[in-house]
Amino acid sequence: MVQKIPARDISLYELEEKFGLELATDTSFFTEWTENLPTLTDGEKQVIARVKSNYLNLNKHRLMSEEAVKMVVLSPLLDLAGFYSNRQGD
Repeated sequence: MVQKIPARDISLYELEEKFGLELATDTSFFTEWTENLPTLTDGEKQVIARVKSNYLNLNKHRLMSEEAVKMVVLSPLLDLAGFYSNRQGD
């Protein structure tokens, strides 16, 4: 019989250790995620790299709530997209 473990009861680190999982970093893994994208500035690339690093670091070592994901990932990306700006086109 298959054992089910609720996601809230296990961390990514534990799954990696138990099952030998590895992060796929090959850019051709999901080509639809990398095709026909707008060009990013170096600053935007740095922000995205930092958001990714923060998420992977926190998610690997802690159980992450939806609120934590919003704070670590969604809020910085919305800021980068200008969502919080009150100026048009900024």
